[in-house]
Amino acid sequence: MATMPDYHDDLRLAHVLADAADATTMDRFKALDLKVETKPDMTPVSEADKAAEELIRGHLQRARPRDAILGEEYGIEGTGPRRWVVDPIDGTKNYVRGVPVWATLISLMEAGEGGYQPVVGVVSAPALGRRWWAAKGGGAYTGRSLTSATRLHVSKVERIEDASFAYSSLTGWEAQGRLDGFMDLTRAVWRTRGYGDFWPYMMVAEGSVDICAEPELSLWDMAAPAIVVQEAGGVFTGLDGREGPHSGNAAASNGLLHEELLGYLNQQY
Repeated sequence: MATMPDYHDDLRLAHVLADAADATTMDRFKALDLKVETKPDMTPVSEADKAAEELIRGHLQRARPRDAILGEEYGIEGTGPRRWVVDPIDGTKNYVRGVPVWATLISLMEAGEGGYQPVVGVVSAPALGRRWWAAKGGGAYTGRSLTSATRLHVSKVERIEDASFAYSSLTGWEAQGRLDGFMDLTRAVWRTRGYGDFWPYMMVAEGSVDICAEPELSLWDMAAPAIVVQEAGGVFTGLDGREGPHSGNAAASNGLLHEELLGYLNQQY
């Protein structure tokens, strides 16, 4: 019988990377002289984004020289069956405005039958004093460290009218022709909140939110949150229902509401 791979060393390394990134990002958070540029896609990038990714890449090149690295700011480097995926600051717009809802996302993905799938993920939000993590087959946790943690479990809400739904913005839904279905969903659920970025997925994993979705995302936005949600007992797919962080968009739930969530967001008018 095949045994489940042990990702403890990789998870421990991801925590070391997150610790280093946290020190860098917190040092520049709310700095009056923070330098911010606009990328070709018209999204902001700060000096802290670049510094954090450079730091993480440097650590990985020393600790895992055979592994590939994909980051938001500097692209892909290396090849092979193992690939680290990094978003140095998920929520840069919040970061540059002094809003504490941002995080460093670090994931290890391994090649398999369905392509690369996340097997380790760390989501570290130092301005909130929070960190979440997971490894394949080992469950999902939140806490201060690997030795001081609480296991995560998704909610058991079964009815859409009892569900709490989190989302980011409205513009992407309209651009994809999904705004009517999105609005129908907001009217069907118990409550809605626009937490944005990584946070709704962590809330799904914690059981404080039941469903969330975003219409436009990149792999580095989703890889770490996906494994945390999955290991907490939830479901993470694209809006097309494809499992994992590969569809350019995301739907996450406690599993009990997933089919209904996708049904609303894929309605044809």
